[in-house]
Amino acid sequence: MSYRSSVVNKKRDIESDPIYRNRLVNMLVDRTMKYGKKSLAYKIIYQAMKRIRQKTNRNPLSVLRQAVRGVTPDVTTESKRVGGSTYRIPVEVVPAEGRALAIRWSLIACRKRSGRSMALRSSDESMDAARNSGSAVRKKEEIHRVAEANKAFAHFR
Repeated sequence: MSYRSSVVNKKRDIESDPIYRNRLVNMLVDRTMKYGKKSLAYKIIYQAMKRIRQKTNRNPLSVLRQAVRGVTPDVTTESKRVGGSTYRIPVEVVPAEGRALAIRWSLIACRKRSGRSMALRSSDESMDAARNSGSAVRKKEEIHRVAEANKAFAHFR
């Protein structure tokens, strides 16, 4: 076994963040970060968490978990060429990959929102996702509809 194959197959351990001691928050910070500015990403996420606590009077971690759970897809589609045609084949999502997709979609929805700061947009999107509304939840539902429509091609897998 070569060095490269042993490194590629290893999953990276995700550390927890310093304040909430939570891996999910750290994953969110890492995805929010642009150009290596991690302290700015921490500042944004912590401000968003503070605002979630003020608005909902609930633990922001539970709201965040509920939001990610609401956006996490069960199935997605992969493209596969069969005999000159490309088919969208529904595939079940591994939980870790689903969580990563949920965080990515939430951040894309945050960036598309209009608002003053990223912290405000992030907190609003998280609260919306926890209530099962918002752009990220619509994205998940759209992906599920596409997978459902292409269920006939599942045998190509």
